[in-house]
Amino acid sequence: MKIEHLALNVHHPQAISDWYEENLGLTVVKKMDKAPYMTFLADDSGKVMIELYQNAKASVLDYANLNPLMLHLAFVSENPDDEKKRLVAAGAELISDDTLDDGTRLLMLRDPWGLAIQFCKRAKPMLK
Repeated sequence: MKIEHLALNVHHPQAISDWYEENLGLTVVKKMDKAPYMTFLADDSGKVMIELYQNAKASVLDYANLNPLMLHLAFVSENPDDEKKRLVAAGAELISDDTLDDGTRLLMLRDPWGLAIQFCKRAKPMLK
């Protein structure tokens, strides 16, 4: 089994998509310009996507008030310090910046809409 995508029901999917494209380097695979504004964004491997949409059939989680340990979107980062400076300047909020005992660096931020996004520089990479 392969994971195709993780779907998030959000307010303002078009604005979030634009910010993720500009600031996280995600690329549009499919984007609808009318409700529910389903947008599929792929990472730079082209093998994993997130879907952003606003579907009135379900409530939108209060992402800004969820503990990031409950839900976050994690990215591989080669330079967490650069990510932190760049993304905070683009409207993200710093939540935590930790280095684990093995040297792994974990940087947690919230995007401008409150969704937790994490940047991981693993001491030993977990993905192939």
